Amino acid sequence: MPAADVPPEISALREPLIEAVREAGMLALASRAGPLRTWHKANASPVSEADIAVDRLLKTRLLGTTPDYGWLSEESVDDRARIAQRRVWIVDPIDGTRAYLAGSADWVVSAALVEEGQPILGALFAPVEASLFVAMRGAGATRNGAPLQVSGGSSLNGARIAGPRGHLKSLTALLPEIVAVPRIHSLALRLARVAEGTIEAAFVSHSGHDWDLAAADLLVHEAGGTLTTLGGEPPIYNRVDPVHGPLFAAGLARHAALAAIIRERRAWFA
Repeated sequence: MPAADVPPEISALREPLIEAVREAGMLALASRAGPLRTWHKANASPVSEADIAVDRLLKTRLLGTTPDYGWLSEESVDDRARIAQRRVWIVDPIDGTRAYLAGSADWVVSAALVEEGQPILGALFAPVEASLFVAMRGAGATRNGAPLQVSGGSSLNGARIAGPRGHLKSLTALLPEIVAVPRIHSLALRLARVAEGTIEAAFVSHSGHDWDLAAADLLVHEAGGTLTTLGGEPPIYNRVDPVHGPLFAAGLARHAALAAIIRERRAWFA
């Protein structure tokens, strides 16, 4: 969708979204300074009262502006009425909760607006490094207002690649010339690093959810790259089950080079 054709009602949501994720990120950062009640979900992933507070803030700000849109968040009870909605907010209040609780920097607030299964507006805010990533379909992607561009070229020689340990082990066995990047706990931030060109590619395991991916997917796309399944299909969002299989992101030419390797050794990356 060319930028000129972005519906006015979507363009009008850009600034409210930015304000919401900034406010949410500062709330999370401030909350980390004091004692936090934490617990574990059924899948053993941690959650804190800060996650819940940020979720509540984002829901108030975003649905307050667009009460007729659907809502899907990691920290909200899933209302399946969203499936019938044309437009849905998909939110991760704190993506990288383990890093957040450990006092690390690699966590973000992530929010995207999805229309008919594809993200059309998204923002990530990394409060510790004061990085605001914003993308709108057909209008490009930015970090703190500066345009983003994925790393160009197709060569994997020296390519910096992030992802699950098993994926990187498989890749380095085939291509010892790649550079395995230390773990980036937030999946959204891992993909944002591809969008900004500080790494060349990133893999996501089979446990990625809509809320981890939607905003970052748009960032990568608008920065000139792509995020797909191992078979090359784009992710579809706001399905009944918001869990995705393995994915990988890179600039178009390098993505094609990785796809050729994956086709030969598919089982290694599944």
